[in-house]
Amino acid sequence: MAVVIAAILLLGIGFAGIAIKLLLKKDGEFSGTCASNSPFLNKEGEACGFCGAMPEEQCKKPNEAA
Repeated sequence: MAVVIAAILLLGIGFAGIAIKLLLKKDGEFSGTCASNSPFLNKEGEACGFCGAMPEEQCKKPNEAA
């Protein structure tokens, strides 16, 4: 039972941290919304599936992020 309580507590702290970050960030957006633009996730160098930006470019649709 202690493990379940510890897991719930850690998840709660994680969600609270994300919520605080969203409240304190300008316009409430995460930076770098093009996850497929990351070199760690996109090993083949393909264009972003969200906005079409190449890995060396910035996100082309920063205001339309979900």
